[in-house]
Amino acid sequence: MDAAFALEVLDKAPYVTMSMTRPDGRPYGIPLSLVRTDEKTFYFHCALEGEKLECIAHQPIVSLSAVTRCTPTVGPKDGSFTLQYKSATAVGRAELVQDDEEKIAALRAICQRFLPQHMEAFDEAVSRSLSRTAVVRITLMEPPVGKRKQYDKQGDEMKWGRME
Repeated sequence: MDAAFALEVLDKAPYVTMSMTRPDGRPYGIPLSLVRTDEKTFYFHCALEGEKLECIAHQPIVSLSAVTRCTPTVGPKDGSFTLQYKSATAVGRAELVQDDEEKIAALRAICQRFLPQHMEAFDEAVSRSLSRTAVVRITLMEPPVGKRKQYDKQGDEMKWGRME
């Protein structure tokens, strides 16, 4: 599937798994609540220190992976056990945001995505916690890719390019 499909999956996923490399070379993956602000920029927030930031300092190239609409099913025409899903992957460069204006804008976008009904408390919360909150920007290095398996109402698998 194309980049627009993949971005939609990344936007709709309740969390996105970010995979990194630890300083000792071992892999590290963690589900995060990301927000996208344009075609190639994602943000998340975290504590000022910890394993995520150690990994990013060691190797800033990260992988993102998300799955939505994941439903086990029996193939309508052949009776096979299968899974309907939408998925996306992307590769990006992660870096700690240093500029307070960008941090606040990213935190506002995160709150608007996950807690839009509580935006009236945003300014006060940011004034209390900005100094002890890290924000990480992930800039995609190439267009994301997506995959899916879905059946239409007649039980036919919808192949690439067929949207319903």
